[in-house]
Amino acid sequence: MKRIKDKISEIENYISELESLFPIDYKLYKRDFKIRAICERYFERIIESVIDLAFLVIKEKDLKIPEDDKNVFDILENEKAISNTLANKMKDANGMRNIIAHEYGKIDDELVHCAITEELLKDVEECIKSIENYLKI
Repeated sequence: MKRIKDKISEIENYISELESLFPIDYKLYKRDFKIRAICERYFERIIESVIDLAFLVIKEKDLKIPEDDKNVFDILENEKAISNTLANKMKDANGMRNIIAHEYGKIDDELVHCAITEELLKDVEECIKSIENYLKI
């Protein structure tokens, strides 16, 4: 359980660091390539850490090992650790992380900005709370 708590702390630190530097204004975000690069990297780190957290929960509960990263959220949903809606949001976030990390095509700056300012932080915090409730920690 300590590894799970440590992973949650890591995610919360990444979120805090991202919030401290993120420009709310899209025009500023679009204009500053350094901010875009930093935000994209934090997006990757946060989602990778959430996936790591999901794997730790699966291991802790001795659940079926998923075939790939996307399936971790299906397993947590099937176990009622997270909702269907949240599982789908996290799978979408992982898809966006893959686009950013592996440069599958052109990155849509407006979509990334919107995801970070309006969705990512809220969804990740909900995921953490759901997992904490599921594990009763």
